[in-house]
Amino acid sequence: MRIAYLDCFSGISGDMFLGALVDAGVPARLFEDTVAALNLGAGLEISRVDRGGISATKVDVYVHGEKDLPRDAYLEGAAHMHKPGHEHSAVSHSHSREHVQLREHNYARGSQDDSRAEASAQREHSRGLKEIREIIRKSGISESAKDTSIAMFEALGGAEAKIHNRDIDTIHFHEVGAVDAIVDIVCAAVGSEALEVDGFVCSPLNVGGGTVRCTHGTFPVPAPATIELLKGAPVYSSGLQVELVTPTGAAIVRTLVKRFAPFPEMKIEKAGYGAGTRDFPGQANVVRLTIGETQPTLAEKTSQETITVLEASLDDLNPQVFGYVMDRLLEEGALDAFGVPVQMKKNRPGTLLTVLCKPEDAARFSQVIFAETTTLGIRRCDEKRQTLARNWITVNTRWGDVRLKVASMNGTVTNYSPEYEDCRRIAADHHVPLKSVMNETVEAYLKAVKG
Repeated sequence: MRIAYLDCFSGISGDMFLGALVDAGVPARLFEDTVAALNLGAGLEISRVDRGGISATKVDVYVHGEKDLPRDAYLEGAAHMHKPGHEHSAVSHSHSREHVQLREHNYARGSQDDSRAEASAQREHSRGLKEIREIIRKSGISESAKDTSIAMFEALGGAEAKIHNRDIDTIHFHEVGAVDAIVDIVCAAVGSEALEVDGFVCSPLNVGGGTVRCTHGTFPVPAPATIELLKGAPVYSSGLQVELVTPTGAAIVRTLVKRFAPFPEMKIEKAGYGAGTRDFPGQANVVRLTIGETQPTLAEKTSQETITVLEASLDDLNPQVFGYVMDRLLEEGALDAFGVPVQMKKNRPGTLLTVLCKPEDAARFSQVIFAETTTLGIRRCDEKRQTLARNWITVNTRWGDVRLKVASMNGTVTNYSPEYEDCRRIAADHHVPLKSVMNETVEAYLKAVKG
């Protein structure tokens, strides 16, 4: 199984993810063509930079010919966010201004950039999710990449809608931020598809620290939208007082990643490093993307099914009847049935009867237990069972044919066993020891395999 593993030890943002994709081998031309096809007045600059001594790929977006515009997507409830006289305040760390901002660089932005962003944002109109869906649907990317892009945008919109108690269709992106976010998200979808991996796995995410200040008040990092998007994901803070995981980075993880785990057992094919904007002392501000083939896990090597376990404790049943009950349960098709000696109340010796069956057969086997034993109650639970692949082969011995069960894991034989009933019948008919029949059956099988 070919996977991509994200190491988010310094967080993740949209531009960092794009840089890692390019560094891992996704052609830069693919991103450039994708951005051009969007026809949004955007462009890319892709360069090599150094972050903490690590050479990484940096991706910057031009919007309307200007580089280094704030990488924000301003999400807002339409009515509230456009009130006359609405004032914005500068921020510390990654977020700047009021309402809903999706910062794409994981670093504190200067006031000059913030002022420029405010002027640009106020000059432009906003785009709703419906319009953004249309832009993506009309783009020339694959249908699966379109679906992934829209899922990422809806994750962002859904997070903000929940935080502000609004309908998702009332969430809007300001023009400058929307263009920037569309570029990041669509390129992330196209680039992840170009990797041709079976799935993404992610490390725990370093979210950073500090606070975000806006007109609604001061919030600790992670920002509210990031918290919402990272529900269910393992996160931590290394103590660095800066926002490391941006909302768009969180949306990418939320949409692409199937599971979170430490670095998996894998045969590494290649790795790429995507750079954040700032160079932190003592920490490489990059996200690492590693591509490789994983070793199959036990779950992948075996089949899994749900079975029902029925139990009854018996301390007043005739042992002869117990033997009959066991035979009947197996004849009726139970997957297994067995008894275990137990010490019951008043120090009476008893037997724990356990029956394994398919869930759809549980009621039928419960009726058999109630009818044939003295129990007044049956315990029931459903369990997951992993089983090896198995098949039957016929082995010829000097006394006749014997069936032999062969079990395998991932195509390799792990066990084999002669069928007891066949061996018992031959032993009785030919008056030979049972163990001799079983040993010869195994020898004949191994000889056939070698042959």
